[in-house]
Amino acid sequence: MKKGKIYGVSLGPGDPDLITVKGLRLLQTVDRIYYPGSVTEEGTTTSYSLPILKAYDLDENKLTGMFLKMSDNRKDAQQTYSNTFQQMLADYQNGLHVAFVSEGDISFYSTFSYLLTHIQQHQLEVEIVAGVPSFLLGAAEHQVPLALLTEKIIILPRMSNTLQLQQYLSDFETVVLIKVRSILQEIALVIQQQTVTLCYCEHLGTTRQFISTSLDEILKREIPYFSLLILKKKI
Repeated sequence: MKKGKIYGVSLGPGDPDLITVKGLRLLQTVDRIYYPGSVTEEGTTTSYSLPILKAYDLDENKLTGMFLKMSDNRKDAQQTYSNTFQQMLADYQNGLHVAFVSEGDISFYSTFSYLLTHIQQHQLEVEIVAGVPSFLLGAAEHQVPLALLTEKIIILPRMSNTLQLQQYLSDFETVVLIKVRSILQEIALVIQQQTVTLCYCEHLGTTRQFISTSLDEILKREIPYFSLLILKKKI
């Protein structure tokens, strides 16, 4: 009987060329590929990962979506993870090699981490392929080093506590803010009061990529989910 295996494969931030050679090779050889997506308020589905996958000319019959409702209600999400894992488990027990993909790096704020808990509990054979997270591409696009010598970096999701942000900007040479859509207005005043270089990014690696170093320009935009800020202390 063919032995099954599960792979967690990182796709990179959006540019299909930024997947690793190993990751692409696995996607070309596995039997099934699961990818994450979202269910919109209108009931339609969308996926940031799917367009990346389609760039590789894979057999689309191998592709299966896992769609999560955009909500802070974790009960629905946990049920979706459980249902998807049961599908993956059936594939595994049938001897299939299965990949679950995620944009960016699959160990960095990825939905796969919740599936990994089920995989490990069932002691299934699994291999994780690292990738390029969006903030690294952001630094590259802005052509700024994230850190030099003994400089410190902190990565913060949904940072809305302005007093804490002030403290972090004091304690760290580089502050990376991800998931900034809902908090940009609140933290803008803190940023204006600090002596920092600002690097804004959205939809990195895609045809919709936009970067800027102007806070005024950014505040006029409708901020998407896939956006981030890199703040570097001026020495």
